[in-house]
Amino acid sequence: QSFERPSDIAFDAAGNAYVADGFGGTNNRVSKFNKDGNFVKSWGRTGSAPGQFNELRGIATDAAGNVYVADAGNRRIQVFDGEGKYKSEFGGIGKPMAICISGGPTQYLYSSNSNSPEDLDYGEIYKVRLTGQVVGKFGRAGKIPGEFSVVNALDCRTEKNLFVAEVGNWRATKVTLKP
Repeated sequence: QSFERPSDIAFDAAGNAYVADGFGGTNNRVSKFNKDGNFVKSWGRTGSAPGQFNELRGIATDAAGNVYVADAGNRRIQVFDGEGKYKSEFGGIGKPMAICISGGPTQYLYSSNSNSPEDLDYGEIYKVRLTGQVVGKFGRAGKIPGEFSVVNALDCRTEKNLFVAEVGNWRATKVTLKP
């Protein structure tokens, strides 16, 4: 399996790894590996139809084994089962760059609507139900605390505590959300 600019990796409960491969490259696919690191399959290609991608940036899995892919170039998140079968998609969250799914009895997806260093119009992070319903957002573009620039990684092991890594501000920040 040959990669071209992979951007993120996620693991399911069985230990399978899913690699988002297509950040600015031509692969535009997800590759699946088993818990021993052996290639299982890949899916996707360049395009805008369901199951196609344009600039894969983030990837995450939920407790049910679904795979969520931040398809930044198409301004959506696509949802697949663990075998790569297309299930659904949702938008309305800007240009999703980094994503994570919280633990806990009710899981939430967090997605950064990130901006390039030349464009300071976007910098918020969306809190989304796994159905795609936006339930909140916080932050804005900028450099001071509470502002974000080019968020390229999120970690959200709980619903209220996130770690945000930003290329534009050269920092990682712990964010604690209020109930």
